[in-house]
Amino acid sequence: MIENKKILIGFLAICLLTAPLSFSPIAATDWPIFHQNAQHTGYLDQPADFSPTSWYFNTNGAIKSSPAILNKVIYFGSSDGYIYAVNLEEGTQLWSYKTEGQVISSPSIVNETLYIGSMDGYLYAQDTKNGEVKWKYKTGNSIESSPVVDGDNIYVGSNDGRLYAISKNGSMLWEFETGNSVKSSPLVNNGTVYFGSDDGKIYALDAKTGVKKWEYTTGDEVQSSPAISNDLLYIGSNDGKVYALNINDGTLKWNYEMGKAVKSSPTIDTNDNSLFIGADNNKVACLDTRNGVEKWTYNAGGAVKSTPALINNNITFGSDDGSVYVLNKYTGKEVWKYNPGYYVMNSPFQSSPVTFGNMIYIGGNDGYLYALKNDKQSGPTSIFVYYIGGVVIAIIALLLVLRSVRGRKKKQE
Repeated sequence: MIENKKILIGFLAICLLTAPLSFSPIAATDWPIFHQNAQHTGYLDQPADFSPTSWYFNTNGAIKSSPAILNKVIYFGSSDGYIYAVNLEEGTQLWSYKTEGQVISSPSIVNETLYIGSMDGYLYAQDTKNGEVKWKYKTGNSIESSPVVDGDNIYVGSNDGRLYAISKNGSMLWEFETGNSVKSSPLVNNGTVYFGSDDGKIYALDAKTGVKKWEYTTGDEVQSSPAISNDLLYIGSNDGKVYALNINDGTLKWNYEMGKAVKSSPTIDTNDNSLFIGADNNKVACLDTRNGVEKWTYNAGGAVKSTPALINNNITFGSDDGSVYVLNKYTGKEVWKYNPGYYVMNSPFQSSPVTFGNMIYIGGNDGYLYALKNDKQSGPTSIFVYYIGGVVIAIIALLLVLRSVRGRKKKQE
């Protein structure tokens, strides 16, 4: 009997020692969906050996793609048609890959494979180490939707009006046709894939078969991407409302009127039952996820199409006024903001920021990716300060010339 107990104890000890090995260590660092997870928090912890610095990286087109981070490398697309991999610490390029169209889609990363769509109509699967294309799948039109990876399958929308399920080998499993373009980025939860369409509907499909489980009709295009928490799906619509739907049957729990089109996607803070989202009327709202009650609102200087990211006790987002904002997530009060155009050469921020410890990374329509230090409330001195300085010097020089000419004319008189 004693011998049997020793064997049992030994077996249990072995199970406890080996149990952690059954969980993939990569899973913690994957970025399988737009804005990192089903709550769109856009946040990752910073490793102790990371040396944060402020920098900017230049592309030749607007950056509307929202970045993904893996192993101190940041990945994103640009309207110049390239997909980029950039070192997080120094802002130096590791590799780039040229597609045949603008890259507005945001990347997802699982098992060191990067998935991203292009306006050339292809969904690309690339090696994160060097950008080598493993395979690509052609849809019927351009891709603005960002892919989500769930198990062995990848789901992505296309402007051909379809949602596609693609295997990890690049072959199509099924497709589902909606009534218009699918720019919303899908989300998979417990075997169901959720997304919006420009036909004004929100869909729930069986992830294995593509069979529709339910649909919900809003008053306009749905380009916002869904977030899920506590069996509720949250999403915005261009009809100006934020919706909370039961994930099982699509019944309405509550809605909230933002006042103008909501292209921004909801970000959920599960610790505080808070939802953060922006709208085209410059409004950012914090809502109670349970009932849609407004906690606070903030008016930015331009439309907010960017999806907020959490960072410590704050949220951060971009605006069409050319500023990156950081607000206290409890009160909505502005903590600080960054404007690389110095309010003279403003360019919209429509990319959604991601946060890495105390760092904020966001792309601008000016073609630059910016690395900002939240703890120091600072960003890099952008190239535009030199442009503005040059313009100021040119204006001063012109004024001096005009003054000199006038002086000569007076003397001649």
